[in-house]
Amino acid sequence: MERTLKPNPVKLIFGFIFKEQDSLNLTKKLLDKHFGAIDFVSPVFDFNYTRYYEKEFGQGLRKVFVSFKKLISPEELSKIKVFSNKIERKLSKGNKRSINIDPGYIGLAKLILASTKDYCHRIYLGKGIFAEVTLVFEGKSYKPWPWTYPDYGSEEHISIFNKIRGIYAAQIKNI
Repeated sequence: MERTLKPNPVKLIFGFIFKEQDSLNLTKKLLDKHFGAIDFVSPVFDFNYTRYYEKEFGQGLRKVFVSFKKLISPEELSKIKVFSNKIERKLSKGNKRSINIDPGYIGLAKLILASTKDYCHRIYLGKGIFAEVTLVFEGKSYKPWPWTYPDYGSEEHISIFNKIRGIYAAQIKNI
């Protein structure tokens, strides 16, 4: 009989789509208070991969990624997505969000994202939350799947995830 193993802790990341810098600053402050210090902030990118969010947010959207110094257990992801959804609602104006918050985590072999939407490649975690393997690490870099969102599969975003993975790899050397 095989024994079950406790998974290694993983690196918590968030992707934010936003228009107003104030929404991003407040969100980062709330997350920092809840999860501890942010140890990586990507450059801010123009978000022009889809027009999906324009009806809610308007044009001129931007995107940024952050990671947190404190590692988490992978099983916390559904709870973290529920928490980030509460922040989105809290910062909404009327029925429109001011920020889209996408939590996930990075491990040595993969990048996982949480979602409230079911699909054939997503696994139900509980609390109305699903997870997907968005990127897989092969050779020396993350690689996209056919279902990977275009921005997450872009070279510029993958280079960010590779940097965060490097921070994470140094952290877990001592575990």
